[in-house]
Amino acid sequence: MNKYLIACGLAALSITAGLAHASEAEIRKSVSDMFGATVKVEAVRKAEALGLYEVQVGTDVFYTDEHGEYFVIGNILETKTRKNFTEQRKAKLTQIKFSDLPLDLAVKTVRGNGKRVFATFEDPNCGYCKKLAKEMVSMTDYTMYTFLYPILSPDSADKSKAIWCAADRAKAWNKWMVNGEAPEAGTCDTPLDKTVALGHKYGVNGTPTIFLANGERLPGFVPRDRLEQELKRVASGK
Repeated sequence: MNKYLIACGLAALSITAGLAHASEAEIRKSVSDMFGATVKVEAVRKAEALGLYEVQVGTDVFYTDEHGEYFVIGNILETKTRKNFTEQRKAKLTQIKFSDLPLDLAVKTVRGNGKRVFATFEDPNCGYCKKLAKEMVSMTDYTMYTFLYPILSPDSADKSKAIWCAADRAKAWNKWMVNGEAPEAGTCDTPLDKTVALGHKYGVNGTPTIFLANGERLPGFVPRDRLEQELKRVASGK
């Protein structure tokens, strides 16, 4: 889907003319005419703002006007609340069932009372993963399950194996990510094939990727303040 969005650019594009009224059938036809029959529209619904219609293709969303004459590619943000309608919809579309995660395949880190639970997919050579680890040094009262996801280089797999084979996996992970202290080479069996397959299953295309306890996804680096806010929101049931 991304190659089609890039081709369009972040602008409104005229695609058809003479459509008197919006309808799901007309919008689906417009998408097919513009992007080709290989692009499958999952759903068409009224967007939350600007009177636009949201078009869902896979886990991507974009927008069209009520007549189906234009596509708008990009995010819709509300200035007053700073709410990003597009990102919120994508978070819903990529939501998983947290209880389905095989947590025994993850490195478990507990701080404080451990009540706030979340999971991450991380590569040990990922710069933003290291930045996240350093941001979390002063955080407490959480349990984090880190699925080792070595996708950046062969060395990522070597370091992941070393971390998994360490006597204290959480300590080895944090020493490396925060202080740059590399663990000794690992010689045990690892679940890396399974964690990589799991990441592919859930469409994890980059690291870090965070999954909250309600199954929502936070892709990419998240500053500590925002992570704290999201954990608080999930704990409150919102």
